[in-house]
Amino acid sequence: MEATPRTVLSETDGAARGTTDGAARGTGRAFGTFGELLQGVLPGSDRHFMVTFPVAAWSTASFQHFPDSSGLVVWPPHKRKALRIARLALAAAGHGGGGVLELDSELPEGKGMASSSADLVATARAVAAALGTAFDAPTIESFLREIEPTDGVMYDEIVAYYHREAELREALGALPPLVIVAHDEGGQVDTIVHNRAAKPAGEAEKREYARLLDRLCDAVRAGDLTTVGQIATRSAQLNARLRPRRRLPELERISAATGGLGVVCAHSGTVLGILYAADDPALETKVAAARAACAELPGATSVHRSLGTGDAWHSGARRSVPVPARSSHTDRAWGA
Repeated sequence: MEATPRTVLSETDGAARGTTDGAARGTGRAFGTFGELLQGVLPGSDRHFMVTFPVAAWSTASFQHFPDSSGLVVWPPHKRKALRIARLALAAAGHGGGGVLELDSELPEGKGMASSSADLVATARAVAAALGTAFDAPTIESFLREIEPTDGVMYDEIVAYYHREAELREALGALPPLVIVAHDEGGQVDTIVHNRAAKPAGEAEKREYARLLDRLCDAVRAGDLTTVGQIATRSAQLNARLRPRRRLPELERISAATGGLGVVCAHSGTVLGILYAADDPALETKVAAARAACAELPGATSVHRSLGTGDAWHSGARRSVPVPARSSHTDRAWGA
């Protein structure tokens, strides 16, 4: 049986069922990130690392398995890397055949929000669900290692991660949720091209990255949002030395003026954001003021929420975020 290129699949997360046409269907999800809390290079080993910042926005993959077919089809058609993951997942589970893969993502491409990594992790989970099995995080990680550098979004917590090698450094747990007022500087960044062209960090910067990493690991485990905000801001400043971030000074000023915890950035993307504790009693007032100020800058403004303690990280369930009325026609509320 040949698979058609456009089949809408709808299942609950991780569920699979037999179908009357002999196929089995499964769905998987994976969250994205809002850039990174910290990204840099360590001294001595010169290993590139990041500390992930999971955000409440997901990629959803639906896979319909046809055991008697040899073809694999993906929608949208440009998601070719997801087909490679599907083949790896089928082989790892000891299955042949083909199928139809459909991806639906809340994550914009080329912005530094781990859209590609989330697509691939969701695909591996969808294939496993269709086959009535499951892959753990290290197994999914091994699939991505064969494809491209990746964020650590296969782990349902904040992690320190060697993204170029697709290797876990350290699992850190979860923070209390944060609200991010975001500014998109525009355009798109190809992560692989960016990594090849990035200016090298100096030895003094590498030593600073090592100190920041130690402090951040402690702060995440302690739930210390103040320190997390300070380190994220410093990481954004260091990133601006390696590639221009035109709006970083404005966002730092807006953060200070509105009582933000600091600024976070996508180190190989186009988004910057101001951090606020989700349980801040003055959250709505602060978010409204920040959105109004960001709306005066060229580019789009949006609001996001990080994944935190108590969230269902890859089911797509989320808590509500108080979001004031939109302040301009360029303002969007993703993840609200």
